[in-house]
Amino acid sequence: MIERYSRPEMAALWTQESRFGSWLEVELAVCEAWARLGAIPADALAEIRAKASFDVARILQIEEKTRHDVIAFLTAVEERVGPAARFIHLGCTSSDIVDTANALLLVRAGKMILKDIDVVLAVLKDMALAHQNQLCMGRTHGIHAEPTSFGLKMAGFFAEFARHRERFTAAVENIRVGKISGAVGTYAHLSPELEAIACELLGLAVDPVSTQIVQRDRHAHYFTSLALLGGGVERLCTELRHLQRTEVLEVEEGFARGQKGSSAMPHKKNPISAENLCGLSRLLRTNAIASMENMPLWHERDISHSSVERVIMPDSTILADYILGRLAGLLKNLRIIPENMARNLDSSYGLFYSQRVLVALLDLGLARQKAYETVQAAAMRSWDQHRAFKDEVLDDAEIRRHLSLETLERLFDPCYYLRHVSAVYVRVFGPVQE
Repeated sequence: MIERYSRPEMAALWTQESRFGSWLEVELAVCEAWARLGAIPADALAEIRAKASFDVARILQIEEKTRHDVIAFLTAVEERVGPAARFIHLGCTSSDIVDTANALLLVRAGKMILKDIDVVLAVLKDMALAHQNQLCMGRTHGIHAEPTSFGLKMAGFFAEFARHRERFTAAVENIRVGKISGAVGTYAHLSPELEAIACELLGLAVDPVSTQIVQRDRHAHYFTSLALLGGGVERLCTELRHLQRTEVLEVEEGFARGQKGSSAMPHKKNPISAENLCGLSRLLRTNAIASMENMPLWHERDISHSSVERVIMPDSTILADYILGRLAGLLKNLRIIPENMARNLDSSYGLFYSQRVLVALLDLGLARQKAYETVQAAAMRSWDQHRAFKDEVLDDAEIRRHLSLETLERLFDPCYYLRHVSAVYVRVFGPVQE
């Protein structure tokens, strides 16, 4: 299932091969920077470039003895490079390499996730434009309120996902920093100039003030942005789940030929994708909590964050990629059922017109409390007697004393509720070309 909705390159990004490969990128950038500053001879740099490589199995074998992954990595690379390897990792501490490499990986993952968000935004925009004037019941507290349009619902989700994209874009940029500043960030055996050169080669900015590590508020920003994205996914999927309930059935997830909904009940067609996505979104939020717990480390650094990040970095990025891919598929294949939207509008006897009648009475100068009680009484009779609210209003002597038949006919026009939708669309999408 993961393979169906997520990018293979996202999973590949977090393999051991990719992880060690990013370390090597950083080490080579540092060597290049040292060479530009005259500390590594040109022939040694050429030899390092030509021979620097690794075998994952060999690294893991060495790590069994060293119990230190970076030392194991360096040892394995040194075996292949030979004497020139003495220049590799010159003046650096492990976190110079690991934190800078993690920035590379998180930025690359972030760019994939941003493309995923763009796909979801495109589908939501198409749905919003296609159903701009499709009347449906708006609900508050789960109860019929006043009509809205299905397109406006989708426009609201589009606007939210645009905000998620904006937040996550900022988070990706915020994590796009490296540090080559040594054991406690003082450049004791390095220099800010060297760091600037290496980071520029890697396409990263320099962390202005680092300790042994890049501070973890940057990472918390990244993962909390994904958590907010997950919250948006769950909000959208919760809406779709409610709209698919048998008593509502205004939308329905696509149901493939041969698909089964229940081992016991052959009639079942369940909103399984929306339900799955609600559950998976909670994992993004859980991982964000872990990222925030990583912020208060001891002094210049402790190692308590490391084990957490080995889990949440791949898990959250792969999961976000999967969630967004599956959400796009759900939306593209969603069945919209206008006839049920019309049925549901009628199912509460037109009670949603109550505020129109109330406002009309207020416009004539009636006291608000008196007008409210009059309209409410008619509404309660309509509900209790299963009778059209319009008929109750027409039969109410107090209301008819103030409102003519012509006025009442005008008040019971459902298109009234959509008269400002186009203005909202312009705010969300800009002027829409026909």
